[in-house]
Formats: sequence, C-alpha cells, structure tokens
Amino acid sequence: MPFQRLSVLVAATLLAACAHHQPLSQEAAPQPLPCPSGIGAEIRCLGGRDSAGAYYLIAMPKDWNGHLVMHAHGGPFLGEPTAKRVEEDLQRWSIMPRAGYAWAASSFRQGGVAVRPAAEDTERLRRLFIQHVAPPKLTFLHGQSWGAGVAAKGGEMFTQGKPYDALLLSNGVIGGGTRSYDFRLDLRVVYQYLCGNHPRPDEPQYPLWQGLPEGSKLSSADLAQRSKDCLGLGLPAASRSAEQARKLKTLIDVIRIPESSVQGHLNWATFHFHDIASKRTQGRNVFGNIGAVYRGSADDQALNAGVLRYAADPAAVAQFGADTDPSGKITVPVLMVHGIDDPIAFVELESVFADTMARAGNAGQLVQTFSADSNHSYLSDASYVGLMDALQAWVSQGRKPTPASVAQACQAALTRFPSGCRFQPDYRPQALETRVPTRQRP
Repeated sequence: MPFQRLSVLVAATLLAACAHHQPLSQEAAPQPLPCPSGIGAEIRCLGGRDSAGAYYLIAMPKDWNGHLVMHAHGGPFLGEPTAKRVEEDLQRWSIMPRAGYAWAASSFRQGGVAVRPAAEDTERLRRLFIQHVAPPKLTFLHGQSWGAGVAAKGGEMFTQGKPYDALLLSNGVIGGGTRSYDFRLDLRVVYQYLCGNHPRPDEPQYPLWQGLPEGSKLSSADLAQRSKDCLGLGLPAASRSAEQARKLKTLIDVIRIPESSVQGHLNWATFHFHDIASKRTQGRNVFGNIGAVYRGSADDQALNAGVLRYAADPAAVAQFGADTDPSGKITVPVLMVHGIDDPIAFVELESVFADTMARAGNAGQLVQTFSADSNHSYLSDASYVGLMDALQAWVSQGRKPTPASVAQACQAALTRFPSGCRFQPDYRPQALETRVPTRQRP
C-alpha cells in the first residue's frame, strides 16, 4: 500500500480499531526522517521522541501488508537513550519492512536492566502508531535477546482489548532475570579465583554480585586489559603464556561459554550487575551461589573450596523477579526461535520458559523452534520471514505451526529472500540445570 494512502486506511478503519484497542495516549505526531543506510528506497521512515523521553523509529514499506511489528531490542544498554539505538535496530531488522510489515521500535526511556518500563515504552509507541499513522490489521510483538523478556512481560501486562495479536521471541533471555544471570556470578567468582585482579588486592574489596563498588571509574577498556593480562584474551593463542592458556581453558570449561563471549559476559557481570544492585534493588543481592558445585577444572575440589560464596537476599530476588521474570500469563500465540549454539543467551533458557507457560496453563499457546546457529544477534532473512508467515497463519487462519512447518515456511521464503534455513525440527533443549549449576534459592 503506498504510504500516501495511509490516511484512507485510517478513515476507513478507525471506528473498528477503537473497539479493538485501548484508549490512546496523546503523543506528538512523528516526523519524516531519513532512513538509515541500507534500508531500501521503497521504505519511508518516521520518528521522534515520545512524551517519556524515548526515541523511536517507524519504517513504512511502500506496499504495506497492513500488519505492524513492534520491536523490543536487546541489550539492555546503559546510559541515556539515543536515536542511534533505534537506527541500528532498523538496519539489523530491515527484513521486516522489506517483507511488507510496518515496523516500529523504541529506544526505551531509560538504560539499564528495567523490563516493565521498557514494555510500557513499547506499548506507548504502539498507541502512537495507531494515533498518527494507521490502525493495523494485526499487531505482532517481537522481542530479541533481552527484548524477548520485555516482549513476554508486555504480553502479560497489556491484554485489555488484545493490543497484541501474537508474539515472536528470538534468541531470548527468557528465563527471567533471577535465573538467566546466575552463570555470570559464577563467571565472576571463578575469574576472581583464577586471576585475582577484578578487583586487585590493592583496590577496595566488594561483593562480586555488586558488579562494581560505588564511585568506581573502571572502564570497559580497563577491564579488557585485566582479562588480557590474566587470560591472554585478545591475543593470538600462540602469543599466550602457558599460565594464561591454562586459566582461560579452566574458565571456559567451568562456565561453559566459548572464548569469543568471555569478555562480553565479563562486561555484563560487571557493569550490568552494578546497574541491578545500585538502581534496581537498593544495594541488595539478587544473585547467590551457595550450594553451586563447579566442575571442569583440573582440581574441582580446590576450586569449590576457593571461590567466593554469596547468599541471595529474598527481598531483592522478589523485587527483581517482579520486574524481569515472566509469569507465563500470555493468552495469545507465542512463537519462539533460538540458535542452538547461541553463546550469549543459552538455548537451555527455553526449557525454563516452556515450564513457565505450562505452569500458567498456557502451554498450548507456545511453539518453540530451534536453528543450528551460533550467531546470537541474527539468524537469516528467510528464517524470520518464515516465522512471520507461520505466525500470521496461526493468528488469521488458526493453523498452529509445528517446528517442521516453520522449517518448511523458511524454505518457501528462500525464493523471495535468498539466505539460509537451518531449522532443526527434532531438537529439544535440555534443562537449564544441565548447564548452570543448581544452587540454594530464597
């Protein structure tokens, strides 16, 4: 549908949309903006900053299919919101408007590990779209990585009038904050046991679940230098000392993450943990490792005797869980995809979410699919088009997909978007406890 004809659609369907959607908040109209590079000449962009301070971007294809994809981005990012955040999201997810969907994403009004506010920001943008662009025929809520938790929370929070017809969750950190990040505390304590430089002995000592002490000036570059000094990260393997190679192998074997993701997880277990402790839980501890048994080193007995141990605070766990943990109370279709070898969000988190949906009585609303991918950030154009085609058929025609039918939909999408299809219909993830040690919980 040409963009100029959107006003016709607004006039024709506004009354029906009012019965379907919640009352609209009053937001200023978006302004035409240049699209980020590489999006395509047939796509028009609108954007602005909403009343809460979040930047947003809307992409409208020339031949709009009438459906809207609301995107919740991964991360989360720390610091103030920026327009660059949503520009980068559109560049990564341009497949959605190129496949005919309107696409809208918020930067979220604040940085840090705050899930419910991010879901509110996404919902505010959905209402802005209806108010100033057009009421869509169907609205899909897509969450990627940490944003999958945002989308799941949004699917629970906003149900009046059925604002979202279905959810697509990709490579999701979907086990809830109180369980998804346990292994990062494990990373901190094992790293400190091996390296003893985060913090150094001559620096103020602090509990590692805190991420950093208040007032710390440590930067990501400083942290990278420390891991380079101890583990040889960033060096060619041949340039590492025997001691560095031994320690790196121990860390990788015990925490069960690839070398390529060690620095990223160490950063998150530092700066994001500080955000959680200082801004989300009033300085109380969410993450404990009492009872966790670490395996994979040359001397597990010495390792388990030597690592620092912490007990989680029940009030902090409850507070953080209320914001970040899914309840499974999602009554619309949920289609998920996860790379089997995802190094950032473990595929085993899917077993936690499946159990959560089942406990809420909504197992029938969930279909999980898995792809032989190790890239966390993106799978392939045809994969997402196939997933969206399957989800649309589920909503519009009642044809609930299966992992096999999604794999077939991906193959069909290859004719329009040559890329790749690596779905594994028979794959089932193991329990999270097979990868992350069990521990005492409040």
